[in-house]
Amino acid sequence: MSLLSVKGLTRHYGPLKAVDDISFSLEEGTILGFIGPNGAGKSTTMRILATLDVPTAGQVLLDGKSVVDSPDQVRPLLGYMPDRYGTYDDMTVVEFLDFFARAYRLKGPERKKRVDSVMEFAGLTPLADKLTVALSKGMKQRVALGRTLLHDPRLLILDEPADGLDPRARIELRELLKALSAQGKAVLISSHILTELSEICDTCAIIEQGRLLATGPVAEILRGTAGAAPHHDLQLKLFGAGPALDEAAKKTERLLLEQPLVKNVSVEGSVIRLTIELQAGTAPTPGWGEEASVRLLKVLIAADAPVCSFQARELDLEDAFMTVTKGKVQ
Repeated sequence: MSLLSVKGLTRHYGPLKAVDDISFSLEEGTILGFIGPNGAGKSTTMRILATLDVPTAGQVLLDGKSVVDSPDQVRPLLGYMPDRYGTYDDMTVVEFLDFFARAYRLKGPERKKRVDSVMEFAGLTPLADKLTVALSKGMKQRVALGRTLLHDPRLLILDEPADGLDPRARIELRELLKALSAQGKAVLISSHILTELSEICDTCAIIEQGRLLATGPVAEILRGTAGAAPHHDLQLKLFGAGPALDEAAKKTERLLLEQPLVKNVSVEGSVIRLTIELQAGTAPTPGWGEEASVRLLKVLIAADAPVCSFQARELDLEDAFMTVTKGKVQ
């Protein structure tokens, strides 16, 4: 049995269908990336799972217990970190965590042991006596995550935990989440930074306008996209810097868009990503993508494009999201 089971979850606010009949499950030791644009229904779903909102219809079971019918039994099993967290400015880090440990009814030596353990795990021990108001955003995120771990929950629900963090803080958060997954905890995490999620998620759920469009491992979602035309994804890098690089990138982009089969050209600095795509319904021959890539590389070389790297690109969570939601956004 899955640790978390969501079946037919629906939430209406008057005529608005914020969540529209979604179903998915989550196993222990698994990280599920919950992705979708603003207003897709992610936060509403997570609030319902965290027992902070009541669904219009559907069922949510955590370890076999209903989050609607038995919220008091469910809450000790989960830790919820909202997209907007708060701290008490006149408290130190250790005082803040101790306060919530008391709220979780931890007592005596057990409470101190748990607070110390969480602080060590989250890298907060050196900041124990520092006021929370003086912390950086990354450190406040660590404190907020530590607060959700005090009662040793089996499920973590994290709503945009990497929002606004600098690259180092995001990397550190990612390592903490991997460690929690290795401990057997299930993690449901939402984020707009899809490249970050793709490096830590075992599976994902893609939601759009309140409806769940796809769920499962990224590779399976890409393989199972109905009606997707055969395609081959490439990435190339140009040599150069400054105005010369900018001009070369513009010329190369124009050249690529003039070639048959080339779609979805995007330029980021010296890196150009593109897709070679057959028409929908066309049966691909073995090795067609490699042959088309060779022809394209010959065109670039003949045009004296300063290509220093040319390779097939591994698809990721961003590709899955763009593929599944293509044409569905209103």
